[in-house]
Formats: sequence, C-alpha cells, structure tokens
Amino acid sequence: MTQTNEASPIHIQEPRMERYNPHAIERKWQDAWAKSGLYTFDENAPGEKFYALTMFPYPSGNLHIGHWYANVAPDARARWLRMRGYNVLFPMGFDAFGLPAENAAIKNNVDPAKWTYENIDRMVGQFQRMGTMIDWSRRFATSDPEYYRWNQWFFIQFYKRGLAYKKGGFVNWCPKDQTVLANEQVVNGHCERCGTAVERRNLSQWYMKITDYADELLDFSDTDMPEKVRLMQTNWIGKSVGAEVTFDTPAGPETVFTTRPDTLMGATFMVLAPEHAKVAALTTDEQREAVEAYVAAAGRKTDVERQQEGEKTGVFTGSFATHPITGHQLPVWVADYVLVTYGTGSIMAVPAHDERDFAFARQFGLDIVEVIRPEGGEPMAADAAEPYSGEGLIVNSGEFDGLPGGKASIAGIVARLEDRGIATAKTTYRLRDWLFARQRYWGTPIPFVHCPEHGAQPVPEDQLPVKLPENVAFTPTGQSPLKLDRDWLATTCPVCGGPAERDTDTMDTFVDSSWYMYRYLSPHYHEGPFDPAKAKLLPVDLYTGGIEHAILHLLYSRFWIKVMRDMGLTSQNEPFARLRNQGMILGEDGEKMSKSRGNVVDPDDLVSEYGADTVRTYLMFIAPWELGGPWDPQGINGPAKWLSRVWNVYFEEKSSGPAETVSEADLRYAVHSTLKKVGGDFERLSFNTIIASLMELTNTLVKAKRAPVFGTAAWNEALDVFNRMLAPVVPHIAEEIWCERGLEGSVHTAAWPAVDEAAATRDTVTMGVQVGGKVRGQVTISKTATQAEAMAAARANPDVARFVEGKETVKEIYVPGRIINIVVKG
Repeated sequence: MTQTNEASPIHIQEPRMERYNPHAIERKWQDAWAKSGLYTFDENAPGEKFYALTMFPYPSGNLHIGHWYANVAPDARARWLRMRGYNVLFPMGFDAFGLPAENAAIKNNVDPAKWTYENIDRMVGQFQRMGTMIDWSRRFATSDPEYYRWNQWFFIQFYKRGLAYKKGGFVNWCPKDQTVLANEQVVNGHCERCGTAVERRNLSQWYMKITDYADELLDFSDTDMPEKVRLMQTNWIGKSVGAEVTFDTPAGPETVFTTRPDTLMGATFMVLAPEHAKVAALTTDEQREAVEAYVAAAGRKTDVERQQEGEKTGVFTGSFATHPITGHQLPVWVADYVLVTYGTGSIMAVPAHDERDFAFARQFGLDIVEVIRPEGGEPMAADAAEPYSGEGLIVNSGEFDGLPGGKASIAGIVARLEDRGIATAKTTYRLRDWLFARQRYWGTPIPFVHCPEHGAQPVPEDQLPVKLPENVAFTPTGQSPLKLDRDWLATTCPVCGGPAERDTDTMDTFVDSSWYMYRYLSPHYHEGPFDPAKAKLLPVDLYTGGIEHAILHLLYSRFWIKVMRDMGLTSQNEPFARLRNQGMILGEDGEKMSKSRGNVVDPDDLVSEYGADTVRTYLMFIAPWELGGPWDPQGINGPAKWLSRVWNVYFEEKSSGPAETVSEADLRYAVHSTLKKVGGDFERLSFNTIIASLMELTNTLVKAKRAPVFGTAAWNEALDVFNRMLAPVVPHIAEEIWCERGLEGSVHTAAWPAVDEAAATRDTVTMGVQVGGKVRGQVTISKTATQAEAMAAARANPDVARFVEGKETVKEIYVPGRIINIVVKG
C-alpha cells in the first residue's frame, strides 16, 4: 500500500535552529496543521478505511498524565497507519454529563453547562499541544442537546421493544442527597459526595433489559478482546446451569437455585438474603429483634461489600425448612452473603462442598455432611480445614450413591428429581437488568410524562429533545433541581392533552458512552443517531482505553449495539473489532496518582520544560504500554537528550569522535532491519521497543557520520527513512526536519518506507566467545560457518587468544548463532 506526498500549504521555511528547541517549533506546527486541515478525515479519500478510537475523557478541566499515556501511543499508531496508505478516522469528543459538574455547581455556585464547556475548550487546547492527529471537526460533547436528543430517541425505541421498563427494586439511596447511587458511587457504605451512610431502599426505577442479551454477550467471536476483559465480562454475566429445588417452610414453599443438584443430600441449612420477602414471615417472635437489627445493618452495605472476603455474619430466623427427600428439618438463617438479586434470593447451604457455606457453618456450629468424595480419597475429617468443591463420587446420598459427582451425573439426577416434583432444570445469570435512572440534574432527561389518567407516556418523537432547564437552583439537600422547577415539570399528556408532569429522573451517564462511536460518523446529522450511509466506516477497527471499563462501559456498549442491530440501524454485532487496554502510570512512589498523595505529575509542566515530543517519547518508552509503571522524574532526561542527538544527526556539520568503519551495507542493514522491526512493533502495539529501536538506529547514524559512508546514497536514504520513521512518534521534530531538508508537503502525508528485505538480512552474525565461562571477545562469522571455521575465527581474535595460549583445551562448544565456548585447563 503506497501513498504519495502531495504539496501542502503547511510548508514553512524559516532560518534553521542551531540546536533543537521544541518550544520554537511545536506550536508553529500545531497551528499549521490546524490551519491546513491536515488531519481532517475525508471518507472519500483513497485508501482502505481504518477507524481508530481512544475512549473519550470526562471534561474535568485538565488532562492529566494518564490521559497522555492513553492517547499518545494510539495516536502514533494511527499516524503510522495513515503513512501506510490507510484512510484513518481518529476522532475525539467528551463524556460530559455526570456528578462532578453538579458538585462544582453546588460548591462554586456555577452553572454546570458553563463549567463543562469552559473545561472542554481548555482540554481541546491541551490535546492540541499533545500533537495528536485528532480530527476536531467531528468533536461533540454528550451534554449537547443535539447528541442527547438521540439518547432519548433510543430510550423510546427500547421502551417500545420491551427493553426499557419501570419496576420496584432495591437500590443504593443517599438520604441527604435524596438520590439513587450506583455501586461505584458508594465508598465504604457512604455516599461519595456527602459522606452520608447509604441505605438500601425498594424504589420504583427505570431499567434496561440487558439480561435479554446475556447469552449473546457471552459470545466474543466477533470481537478481539484481551482474555482478561472476556473473563471479567463472563464472570459478571455469571451464567449458571443447574436446577431449582423446592423446600417446604412455615411461610410456604421456597425454591432455591443450585448449580450442584448432585449435592442435594448434603444440604444442612437454608440461607435467605436479608431483603427476601419471606424473612419477616419466617422470623419467630424470639428472634425478631435480632433479625430486624441484622436486616437494617445489611441494608447499609452494597452488594460489592457483601461479597468481599472476611468473617461471615448472619442470624437464625427461628424457623426450619423441610428437606424434600429426607424430611430433615433444616434451620433457616439470614445472611448478607446471599443476594436477593441472584437466583431466588435464597440458597440451600452445602457446607462440605462450598467455601462460603463452609465458613458460615464453622462460624455458627452448623452441621457439615460430606456427599462428594474424591475418587480413592478418605472420608472428610470432622476437623477438615476446607471444603471439597471438585468432582468425585457421590456418597451418603441414598439412591445416588456411587454415581459420579459433577457434570457427569447432574442431568440424570435433575431428571429423577423432576419426575418426583422436587426440582426443575434451570439456567440463571448473575447479570441484573441495568438500573438506568438517576435522581440528578446533569444528565439526559428521561423522555416520559406522567398523566393522572394515562400513567407514564413517552414524549412524542417530534418534541425531542426534552432539554434541561437553564439557570436552575441547587438546594442544600442535594435534591435534583428538576423536581423543583415547576415551569419545566408542567406539560401535557400526549394521549389526552390534559395536565401532566415530566419524569424528573435523568439517565445513567453510561448511556452516553454506549453508542458515541457511531455519532462520530456524522456528528451533526439530524435524521437519526447517525447517517446510515456512513456505516461502511464501522465497526471501530481498534478501540483503546482502560480495563477499568470492562464490565460497565464496554459491556453496556456491546449490549446497545446489539439492540441497534436488531432495530436495523447497523449490521454489526459488536461496536469494535479489536480492543486493547493500556496500563496505568503510577506516581513516583508506585501508588496511584492522586492529589491527596501529592504524587500527581502535570503534563503541562513537562511540556513547558521539555516539549511535547519528549513527553510523548518518554510515555511510550517508560514501560510496556499494556502494563504501565511508576513515573521516574529522571527518566525523561534520556528522551530529551535523544531528540537533541536526532537533530544533530541532520544538522550538525561535524560529529565529534574517532573515525568509524560503518560500511554502506552496515548502514543499510541497520536502517532496514530497524524499519522492519518498528513496523512489526506498531502492529503489536509494542511502543517501548519502537523507541528503543529508533534510539539504537540513532547511535548507528552518529557513527556513520564519522565514516566514509557519510554523504553517500546510502546515507541520504538513511536520513529519509529515519525521518519518516520518526514521524508517528515525534510528529513536531519530524515535520521540522522534513521542512528543513527542503521537501514539499508534510512528512505526515509521506508514504511509510518499504523494507528492502535483502538489505535487512545479513549473512553474518556477531557472537561472543567464552573462555572459562566468561566472554573474552567477539567475532563476526558466516551464519553457515562450520565448527572448525568458528573456532579458527575465535582463536584468531587477540582478546581471546591471550586466554587460551599455553593452556590445554578440554572442550570446544559451538551452537550456530548462539554459543562459542572454549573450555581450557590450567
């Protein structure tokens, strides 16, 4: 794939700098690129399309070093693809709704919209100083009415398809701020905003029926995602195949779900979630005070906190359930390690074969009965330290004794139990429907009205968007201003025309990021969420961002696009063809950067001191991109010195130092082998090794400048190829070098060089020679050299010869391309 470098209006000829000065060139080229529209994507331009996208940021007002780390490497790769002839779309926008804007409004008495859009303007300038090839003509913020209109349109379509609904459910509730909180907004049982202890309340809320797509979301065949992300999503969805078993209780039949019906005879007690509907009915008068206190305490914990490791807690209800086979009476307990949102909200506890049940039984002195034994194993000891959760043979189970435990017998056992009316085969999921509503102001208003006669009704589509009211007042209680704005609340019912009120909830901000990658195709399209004629650009070819979004944003987005497919809006099954995650840049102390720790690194300060290209280089060089690592304040000096050496390679008249013997073949090998490796590393997203290779080639060029090869055709070729290899990584200095070399247009529209495979391959290999286990010298020999030839070359090396002369040779070891070892005696 080739690409020509047409003349461009950005060519700037100025007096050459004697020394590399990033501050003299970076703003100049950023302004020139913006003025010329160099990075504006033209979908009709030649070349195979490539859609590269990095997760968009929240407009907090400042790009931190993590933003730089997440963006500069994908930017370099997008530039490389463009030079290879791809027609690359590389857009950016802002995930602008959310709690921080409301916090700022309350704290500083500022309008959230004003705060948000001022921050966006500041951050766009910071992105431009980063030197990215972002196409800013496609920029939008999710708080733009032009964007969130389509959130509302989608909500109505989902509602019509039965995917959006309202029902009562247990939620995290902040009594001071009077709002539902997502799990991630609860810290140690308290509201992250005001610090108030969070309660669990059963409230009527809007939900999205993501569970309808649970099985599809477990299929990753149409997207290339890291194994860790697939595993996280798979565990979050939590598909479990098993059976529902019914036990009689004083409050009526209670059905529990189990993935191991083969262990039914080992059930020794039952546990209900604190929120379970039968708790009150099963609690005896003697136990009522203790149970009610426990239920209240459990209500102050989030589901996440309740699932954490630690000492198990619970309380006996005073009632017993009847085992459906043996008729034994099993005590019924309440414990918060059981969730009402999973299965039926109750479990049959089999402590001999489940870790949580085992810990609970040990804590409260409950019976433990072994019913699965490892083949050939001994019976479980009374003082066993842990349960056995594997497969084996069924024991102590009457008619099932001797059957294999686990998958081999479950289907048959369930069939027998079904015949007796005891159990039913069942598949369940850990995944719950998406709690979609928030009692906040700064979000997409839910497009429904509530009529006294006709109930909840969607807003007619021709009346969208339902805009947020402006100049609202935030109360000290933290209540949403939407509840207090009578002018905004009052409307008419679309069915009868009578008085009605708007829904005062706003959408979870994860909706904003669920489909935004489609809006970049046509950000100002008015006939739909995106122009279907642009769909050829889909899906996103490479999506990059943090793994912390694996089970929220990424899962919701996959769900959203599958619904869009079923609506006929797209043919894609997945929003992105390939996903890759970057690691995290930590503070110098190895901890996550935070203002409270005082370990935050400000990229603006670094740019002011070193220039953007140096910062870009260091962030790609500091660690493998997918791993990240701690910031080293001294480490950035190396990339700074490297770029000065790069400048000197091109423009310093003489290179100081002794004469070198670099030949044309040596130079061409160094250039083309580096070119080949850098191309492969770009493909693999191995950015730190790209920088290392370019630094190594710089060393060769410095030597070549003191060798006879200087000024030859091979030298001129080296300068040209090196200039182009620099362009994706350090775009400003590469552009300046291109211009100073008198070339037309921009290096960023130049073609990526082709590898000369013959030049990139050497017939010789340089190897170390060991004598007595230590490397004493090096020899360069043919790759096909025999042992005799290799040993002759080794002994001819003066540095080796002085260690073998006069000594008896015990053994000679030669492994072509790897080892030359002379073992001597004396």
